[in-house]
Amino acid sequence: MSKETLHLLRLQNHDIHEQLLLEEALLRTTDQNWCVLNHGSPPRIVMGISGKPQKLIDSNKMTSAPIPLIKRYSGGGTVIVDSDTLFVSFIFQKEIHSFPCYPEPILRWSEEFYQEALSIPDFHLRENDYVIGEKKCGGNAQYIKKNRFVHHTTFLWDFKQSHMDYLLHPEKTPKYRDGRSHESFLCRLNDFLPSEKSFFDGIQKALKNRYFVQETPLNTVVPLLNGEHRITTCQIIT
Repeated sequence: MSKETLHLLRLQNHDIHEQLLLEEALLRTTDQNWCVLNHGSPPRIVMGISGKPQKLIDSNKMTSAPIPLIKRYSGGGTVIVDSDTLFVSFIFQKEIHSFPCYPEPILRWSEEFYQEALSIPDFHLRENDYVIGEKKCGGNAQYIKKNRFVHHTTFLWDFKQSHMDYLLHPEKTPKYRDGRSHESFLCRLNDFLPSEKSFFDGIQKALKNRYFVQETPLNTVVPLLNGEHRITTCQIIT
């Protein structure tokens, strides 16, 4: 059986705002399958489409040391990203996979993919998060439309507690968090993998096991940003 084609877009220190705009253009203006990898971003806070800043962000911190605030096109929670964040985004036609295109089956598919790609003992899905043991190492969001879906993840290679302090304890949290602070709830992938390169090498190897991977340079997709399509990603605090 021939493999489905997957276009691979690799970015380095690309602003997450620009990455999300690119993803939305790829989602809405193409019928191709994509994986977008990005290693790091300038510091940004990213909320889901329905996020309310007053409930999610420490206003005093934002006033004294503002960080740009982005609202993305997908659902999910709020994250703060920086140069130590690793990003992986999948944009697929629904038809290329056998699983039903609903949040839970997509998450289960992704869990299996990352277990193969990263080979980290006790890496698994817990509610909607990726965890190692009982600590979160990656958060997910999804967007599902008629023929296509997005599943994108921010992985914590490392994190600064001073950045995490911008995020309020949300009203709705995973049960397994059990009231823990960010520091006791999160873990760093750099405690489990030798390098960021090994992370991305593992991802790309697992992709090639499943798909016909065609690497695509950034300059060939940038023109899609100017095409006519719905854009819901926006920066709401500069």
